[in-house]
Amino acid sequence: MRTLLSVAFLSLAGCAHTAQPSSSTPAASSSAASQAIVAAPDRPESDRALDAGRHPAALLEFVGVQPGMKVAELMAGGGYTTELLARAVGPTGVVYGENPHVVLERFAEKPWSERLARPVNKNVVRVDRELDDPLPPEATQLDAVVSNIIYHDSVWLGTDRAKMNAAIFRALKPGGVYVVLDSSAKPGTGVNDAQTLHRIDEQTVRSEVLAAGFQLGAESDVWRNPEDTRDWNSSPKAAGERRGTSDRFALKFVKSR
Repeated sequence: MRTLLSVAFLSLAGCAHTAQPSSSTPAASSSAASQAIVAAPDRPESDRALDAGRHPAALLEFVGVQPGMKVAELMAGGGYTTELLARAVGPTGVVYGENPHVVLERFAEKPWSERLARPVNKNVVRVDRELDDPLPPEATQLDAVVSNIIYHDSVWLGTDRAKMNAAIFRALKPGGVYVVLDSSAKPGTGVNDAQTLHRIDEQTVRSEVLAAGFQLGAESDVWRNPEDTRDWNSSPKAAGERRGTSDRFALKFVKSR
């Protein structure tokens, strides 16, 4: 179990269209503002090293994050995505960065604390909570909640995902979005590969989130890789040179009421 946990935690360290195929690319899908955030000279070099595989400007554009917004990231880990969101919402916005206890204890406490000490992250609220009920009572009327390559982790963590998705629905304002990106498992495999290959069946995510009352608002193929055989471990340590090349689905769900 310790080995599996270690691999899973390492996966944490390190554009849109309306439910129809698209040939968009990161450069074409990302606004100048998003590109400027990614190009900021004070971003850590360790973050920049992950950019090629993560397409951060495209992510910001897909989420639709703007200055002044209230957003949250689930299982923020060391904070790569959280800092991008903090830069995007600016000093008038707020970002709730959530981490479960086991992630903090085994992996994230040091890099997360160091991240939050950086001035650019002064608008980040640290949230130490479990995924079943990931956001504090004051996190209401949110504009967006982001789950970036961690939905599969909720499976091996034993999370009540129906409860998690319902909590996110409550925290969002009408019109708010819940963005889920993750590495694709083979169709029909459900959650079987969540712990071994760090992948999840896209249809499973769609079904679970829609069951919470969301509507599918958009999806993106920016992170797609049709050459991915989906039979290898996509966690950073196991992936090696293939890190950042797994086929990833990107879904934007909307709270319509």
